[in-house]
Amino acid sequence: MPEPVVVDARGHHCPVPTLKLRKAHEAAPAGAELVLLATDPMARIDAPHFAGQVGATVLEVTDLDGGVIRIRIQKAL
Repeated sequence: MPEPVVVDARGHHCPVPTLKLRKAHEAAPAGAELVLLATDPMARIDAPHFAGQVGATVLEVTDLDGGVIRIRIQKAL
């Protein structure tokens, strides 16, 4: 299994985290796992919404230390 594509959007505000995730998603191969790291609480809503739009699966939404939100998605095959 290849390493996940990490999208570090910490410190950025909406819509930047989702835009960075979109760019990484477009470049990733089918079935790839992407991990968004964000500090903007809106990412908790926006990233899963984006995933639904492109047919990706939300694997996990986790709160980490320092107000960081980790959102794992998998690109459709």
